[in-house]
Amino acid sequence: MNERVIPASQFKAKCLALLDQVAEKRITFVITKRGRPVARVGPADASKRRSSLKGSVTFLTDRDEDLFSTGEVWTADEENVR
Repeated sequence: MNERVIPASQFKAKCLALLDQVAEKRITFVITKRGRPVARVGPADASKRRSSLKGSVTFLTDRDEDLFSTGEVWTADEENVR
């Protein structure tokens, strides 16, 4: 893997150009703060991307109230709206 270490201040100053390198040359950057690694920026793996989000959500309840309510009473929900 082609990996380079770069300080956060330099990454901030050259972010867009470095992202172009990631996309075009498949380079991975390790970003450091005070010499310690804090993040890794690398190419997105195209094989892991989904073409559709269908099936990506799992509901943990069968009650519509749990899915579509904030639990707060809104003025529009009150019976005495003028």
